[in-house]
Amino acid sequence: MSEGVEWALHSCINLAWSGPDRAVSAARLAAWHDLPAAYLNKQLQALARAGIVRSTPGPKGGFRLARPLERISLMDVVAAVEGPDQAFRCAEIRQQGPGGGPAASFTAECAIAHAMSRAEVAWRRELAAQTLEEIRQQAENQAPQAPQRLRAWLEAAH
Repeated sequence: MSEGVEWALHSCINLAWSGPDRAVSAARLAAWHDLPAAYLNKQLQALARAGIVRSTPGPKGGFRLARPLERISLMDVVAAVEGPDQAFRCAEIRQQGPGGGPAASFTAECAIAHAMSRAEVAWRRELAAQTLEEIRQQAENQAPQAPQRLRAWLEAAH
């Protein structure tokens, strides 16, 4: 999984903390964590295509959440940034080389592919079950001053 997922998740929480009436530019969101703005913008565009954030053009434009955090799961963000493909793709290497053989001898699903598929389903289920609202609450329990610090920093920039 790319670090873009982490950046996108933090950006969603930061957009929630910035307030529903404020659009925040990709450059400002990137500056808060000292990230490359162009790369973060790609993650934000992916979130926008998925309907997680919306983009407002213009000099006072930027990004806002498109829906409340309780309606955004971790899986929503992962799928938006990484795409819908499975993390593990079986290439059927068991059929190659000297250990391979006639394809007919490999009628059952590869045991490794099966195990990886089961693990992926469990992983996706867990990510789908956790909302960004739960993450926001945990982050605020760990750092109660974080939302106000972000808002003050954004205010100082204008």
